[in-house]
Amino acid sequence: MRTIRRLGGPAMAVLAVVATGVAVAGLVATVDGDALRSGVTAARGDLVGLVVAVGAFGTAFALRAVAWQRTLPGLSFGHALAAIHVSLGGNHVLPFRLGEPLRILSVVRRAGINPADATTSTVALRTADIVSLLVMGVVAGPAVVADLLGPAGAGVALVVALAGAGAVWVAVRRRRAGAGIRPPGPVVLALTTFAWVAEAVLVWQVLTWFGVRPSAADAVVVLAAAIAAQLVALAPGGLGSYEAAATAALVAVGVPSGRAIAAALAIHALTTAYSLVAGVVSTALPSPGLWGRLRLPRRRPPRPSPCPTGDGPVVLFMPAHDEGPRVAAVVARTPATVAGRPVQVVVVDDGSADDTATRARAAGATVICHEVNRGLGAAVRTGLAHATAVGASAVAFCDADGEDDPAELEALVSPILDGTADYVVGSRFAGTIHHMRPHRRLGNQVLTGWVRWTVRQPVTDGQSGYRAFSPAAAAAAVIPHDYNYAQVLTIDLVGRGFTYVEVPITYAFRASGRSFVRLGRYLRRVVPTVWRQLNPEPATLSR
Repeated sequence: MRTIRRLGGPAMAVLAVVATGVAVAGLVATVDGDALRSGVTAARGDLVGLVVAVGAFGTAFALRAVAWQRTLPGLSFGHALAAIHVSLGGNHVLPFRLGEPLRILSVVRRAGINPADATTSTVALRTADIVSLLVMGVVAGPAVVADLLGPAGAGVALVVALAGAGAVWVAVRRRRAGAGIRPPGPVVLALTTFAWVAEAVLVWQVLTWFGVRPSAADAVVVLAAAIAAQLVALAPGGLGSYEAAATAALVAVGVPSGRAIAAALAIHALTTAYSLVAGVVSTALPSPGLWGRLRLPRRRPPRPSPCPTGDGPVVLFMPAHDEGPRVAAVVARTPATVAGRPVQVVVVDDGSADDTATRARAAGATVICHEVNRGLGAAVRTGLAHATAVGASAVAFCDADGEDDPAELEALVSPILDGTADYVVGSRFAGTIHHMRPHRRLGNQVLTGWVRWTVRQPVTDGQSGYRAFSPAAAAAAVIPHDYNYAQVLTIDLVGRGFTYVEVPITYAFRASGRSFVRLGRYLRRVVPTVWRQLNPEPATLSR
């Protein structure tokens, strides 16, 4: 064990692969092919038996989830069952039983359980599990256990298990002070015992398909031997050691060796299939998933009461960085009034090294300068803050590079001014695209699909640079990073209940200059921020 602890991650992975390869080679060389085929054929023809076997196996983990709830009262049944299944699936794809920590991780991250409580209760229940199984194995088949381990070995194993159970019970009692955890009592021990009985039903059913007529005691003994072997398994799922131990137990109760290994392999295959399917499903259900929420909830807050639009100006601001050759023409295309309200054009110069600010002022725009380049997200924050401060009746922004047409401003802000929307996005894909490079089009469509799935809204353009806001939405909007605004603004405002609307716009590819967006850097910056938006820290939930 000391050698294993000194191995690094890659070395452990190599060792696991080697162990798995050796196990598979050994199984292929020794399994009775005819017996395996006849058993699989019998299983295919016994749908009721298959349902009973899988149902009993699933019931075992439901009983363990109830036992965990009794030990950790703050844990819901759904999260307890999901964590157990995640751990089960993890153990079947990871070596050295490394799926076990996933059980703790799941309830800590998804259910908000204290890590110390999660760890202590998990160790306590796993110990109760093993002790109850060993006791069942000894009671059900003392002669078989003695043959497998020898009388002294069986006695030592039982004493060690009981000693470990006592030590865990003492640790739980000490941890109990000031913690939401209870020591496992008789009810928990009964639940874990019945869980093993339910698992033994699967073993019994599979054995019948292979022409074995086992007693209930035989099924328990085979299960106990197989699980005990998994505790020290190197290969994922105990592949190889599981079959060896189960085969030894079956031979000890009188099953021919070829048929015994075929049956053991079938038992392990069925439990592995269940474990992988249930484990994958349990990473996502119940919400939040193991990896956190990946989408906004279906039920969102009601729409915030809209602020009166008033008679203030319509503010159109343009984030700009080194757009000197283009910004004046864009400002010049902006209408002077929209729906009877004056339009104020603001250029947020984000640390340009050229004459962007000078040309924008000459064209009649109000200019707000960042002394250094802070990023597009920071420029949009500055523009929203300015528009809120001047009492705008509607706020919009567009790119200063000429790709968006300020002449379409009235169409963009009309849903804001008539009160039917809080947040309007100009959709290039619902409007007219004069030219867009193929790789840009593909990237936009892929990212738009992601945004649409995330916010559960009919989004057709998730990266548009032409957007409008009600005064309330402009004041409430949060852009959590400086790099960009596209996805995070939509997730923030839709998640708060603001009404989302799209209008078609015209898009023309920039005639000069170069976009700052690079896909790799974009994803590295944006994806983690989106995850944090969907999974806020507890202190921010009440905001």
